[in-house]
Amino acid sequence: MKTLKFKLYQHKRNRYLKRTINAAGRIYNHCVALHKRYYRMWGKHLNCARLQKHIAKLRKRNPWWLQVGSQAVQDICQRIEKAYQLFFKHKDRSVRPPNFKKTRKYKSFTLKQAGYKFLGGNRVRIGNKVYQYWNSRPIEGKVKTVTIKRTPLGELFMIVTVDTLSEPQVKTETGNIAGFDFGLKTFLTCSEGFKIDAPLFFKQSLNAVRKASRELSRKQKGSAHRERARLNLARKHEDIAHRRRDWFWKLAHRLTNQFDVLCFETLNLKAMQRLWGRKVSDLAFREFLQILEWVATKKGKRVVYVDRWFPSSKTCSSCGHILEHLDLETRHWRCPSCSAENDRDENAAMNIKVAGASAIGLGDVRQALPAIAV
Repeated sequence: MKTLKFKLYQHKRNRYLKRTINAAGRIYNHCVALHKRYYRMWGKHLNCARLQKHIAKLRKRNPWWLQVGSQAVQDICQRIEKAYQLFFKHKDRSVRPPNFKKTRKYKSFTLKQAGYKFLGGNRVRIGNKVYQYWNSRPIEGKVKTVTIKRTPLGELFMIVTVDTLSEPQVKTETGNIAGFDFGLKTFLTCSEGFKIDAPLFFKQSLNAVRKASRELSRKQKGSAHRERARLNLARKHEDIAHRRRDWFWKLAHRLTNQFDVLCFETLNLKAMQRLWGRKVSDLAFREFLQILEWVATKKGKRVVYVDRWFPSSKTCSSCGHILEHLDLETRHWRCPSCSAENDRDENAAMNIKVAGASAIGLGDVRQALPAIAV
């Protein structure tokens, strides 16, 4: 499976797609309301198939809903069903159930087997209208789904999921393995002796974001000036996200070119966010790992994860002695067993490397692989 993203040309007929997204948002809110009402009355979860059958009857009475394709409506019901299943799966209530969304903030609708047709070149028919998109790459394989997504700036993107044959991997073997430790001051600390600092793009643009936010709060609600200020603030956030994502892609290619196996420790990001707030969101560890996994799969490399409860920081990488307690403020410590001086992050990275190699059956790699000079 491969996902391709194309931007639609700006055109006045795009308003039909935006109206469809708004209608999909209303259907979503109605489905959520039916779920809540059904649970209050019967104390049970509303079945997805039953909900789809009920919404199909309501569409015949409401002409406004008819502009949303039947398969898009089914996908909305399935989205809600998946959200509830995820909510029931987490007993600790760390995941919230689906709730109502503002129609103007609703983002997308998805078509599966019907409702669209590619006309060749850069044209696609969605519903009864023909739209043009930036054909940046060919669509090869069987199209499974087409999703129309609206950004906060009002731009429309077409996301195409295709079922393709396995692509030939661009494989370059180096024979190297490395462990990486995430940090707040240093983005990544590598077991091979180098560190990577995070640019902190949101922090760099914080003053511009604050200024744009103040300008938005001063504008009268419903006015054209407020909408202009809202778009200005959205552009600031979008620019930050694009710069961060570009840096992540370049870093992922750099690391996968140097190492065949990359070992990381799983993180409790929600707990970290409660402690350090905005900085954890600015570092965006989860987004980086998703990009790294995609690049590693394409190049035939491996990304290995070590359990979060593994004492990587408290274990001496020289002798294996484990401290009973290590404060978060302590960045350097001396091993009471072998008297080795350990840097907290570098020591954790080396232990993650050893644990990751053991997890995939490579044994002890403390001295097996040479370090890479960067």
